[in-house]
Amino acid sequence: AVALLQPGWQGGKLSTSARELFRAVGLGLLDTILPGDAAARAKALDGLADRVEATIAGLPPAIQTELSQLLALLGSAAGRRGLVGLAAPWPDASVADLHGAFESLRFGRLDAQRQIYRALHELTLGAYFADAGTWSAMGYPGPRAL
Repeated sequence: AVALLQPGWQGGKLSTSARELFRAVGLGLLDTILPGDAAARAKALDGLADRVEATIAGLPPAIQTELSQLLALLGSAAGRRGLVGLAAPWPDASVADLHGAFESLRFGRLDAQRQIYRALHELTLGAYFADAGTWSAMGYPGPRAL
């Protein structure tokens, strides 16, 4: 029997596997600027997943549907291995493995791989730096008072 993919976005929420994916993307792309303390790092990654969820909630329904399909595919073992080249499940992958997987997506031979990288990169970094608490990591003092 063929297992059906579970939607990555349903009822205005990320699925468990989609939240795991965005925590992994955050770890793979933001490792050097995330807090070093394990508890603070976990809190930062949970906050990132919450902000990604809020970002997706504000997108048009057609985009939400496309993202849901992508997140479902990447949440499956076959999609994770075939498109990203990552054998370990998202929450079990090392930072080095995540970094390598995202670099392979970024420079992938297929246009779809590069598009997936850009989508994950833009959603993740945009959501991460939307929180004023993250601005100091990039040297941004915040908006000027008028």
